[in-house]
Amino acid sequence: MTNDGTQDSTDSSNFALRPLSRRLLIGGGAALGVGMTTLGAPSAEAAPGTLAASWNGRSSRAAVRFLKGVTNAYRSTGPRLAQSYQDQSGLTDVAFTYDNALAIIALLRAGEGASAKALGDGLLYAQTHDETFTDGRLRQAYHADDFILTGGNAHFAYEYGLVGTAVGDMAWAGIALAQLARATGIERYRTGAVRIAQWIQDNTYSTTGLGGYTFGATAGLETRKSTEHNIDVAGFFRLIQTLTGQRVWRNRSDHAWAMVESVWNEEDGFFWTGSEGDGATINKLGSQLPLDPQTWSWLVRRQRAYAPALDWAATNLATTDTPQRLNSALTGNQKVTGVAFASGSLQADTSAQIDQYNPKPDSGAVWFEGSAQLALALALRNGKGDKAAAQDLLKAAIWAQDELGDGQLYNGKRIEGGVVAASSPLQTGFGFGYYPNLHVGATSWLVFAATGINPYVF
Repeated sequence: MTNDGTQDSTDSSNFALRPLSRRLLIGGGAALGVGMTTLGAPSAEAAPGTLAASWNGRSSRAAVRFLKGVTNAYRSTGPRLAQSYQDQSGLTDVAFTYDNALAIIALLRAGEGASAKALGDGLLYAQTHDETFTDGRLRQAYHADDFILTGGNAHFAYEYGLVGTAVGDMAWAGIALAQLARATGIERYRTGAVRIAQWIQDNTYSTTGLGGYTFGATAGLETRKSTEHNIDVAGFFRLIQTLTGQRVWRNRSDHAWAMVESVWNEEDGFFWTGSEGDGATINKLGSQLPLDPQTWSWLVRRQRAYAPALDWAATNLATTDTPQRLNSALTGNQKVTGVAFASGSLQADTSAQIDQYNPKPDSGAVWFEGSAQLALALALRNGKGDKAAAQDLLKAAIWAQDELGDGQLYNGKRIEGGVVAASSPLQTGFGFGYYPNLHVGATSWLVFAATGINPYVF
């Protein structure tokens, strides 16, 4: 994308990204065989069906080097945040809160404590230096370059409309800070995590409609309830209970989980995406059935009654991208099989642009973050055929690490080992897309899947 917001058609290797993310729009163990350490923390939850292999170790180490590199892309001292997507993505130096939370956990579990703490301190700085709010909330995204403005405020990404606060973002930031607190014993991380938990409780707790927790402080979405967000809260509050020893947080976790259970589709074996705007009516739109609630529900609670959600995702969101797919970005003999973001990705209108800034979608595009998520969930379930299926999904993400994103930069620097968000332009069905841009979030999930780390647990 050029500086005036128009698509630069001369460079087909870079795809602009509309300034939105799924966290805004979806309303409706030990490391295994890779020599990673945990800074003295209790062992990470390990996948019973281990994915350990020589290529896992090589890929996870490369991914960690990438995450460390982007953490230091603009500065190597002081609190900071990592730019989420490569320079030419259309979002320049924007650092999404969710992506940085994932990077913190991945770096921490990989023994890169200094980098993990730098990003954690970045979240804490943003929490305590907002230009408007003093209640402990975080914005959806900030700038990685001039993160701290002249007056001392954290520079949130208002230029892109990323000014709201979503419960899912808050929960993931809280999970990351809780992981830091548990691993390091440093009180500031515990304090920050508890402030986030209290903000969620004070501002989004609901006893009406589907119950649970509402979307957050995001214009137009305040009353909606997201299954994904409530899963995040259920997992986060369990960690807060452990950190504080206060039973009330377990009760609050159960309150969030009750909302998740209320949107279970028993007949078809999957979770609906959430509610309509009234917070009570389940969103049953056939084009808005996403992967995340299926995988994350298993990572958080692992209740056998909901195990079919993983099978639903593995079957109904499976896709293969090849150069012959309409609007595919793949070339030559490239081919990759994985999963899509949601049902709407597979139903995408390939004749229409994803949005005014971006190209037409490939309805067979593979979402690599989701492929790694499902790989981890299947490995942890460890049922018949799960290990083989998990390995295939993980290999897809590793293939992308090796084959896609070459030449993409962070602050003008080439940093090896990252994973692109999608194999080709991908329509999510929720009004935004993913593209073949190097992505901190996708790279972090590769680390989790390759090493058997469940980010939701200590």
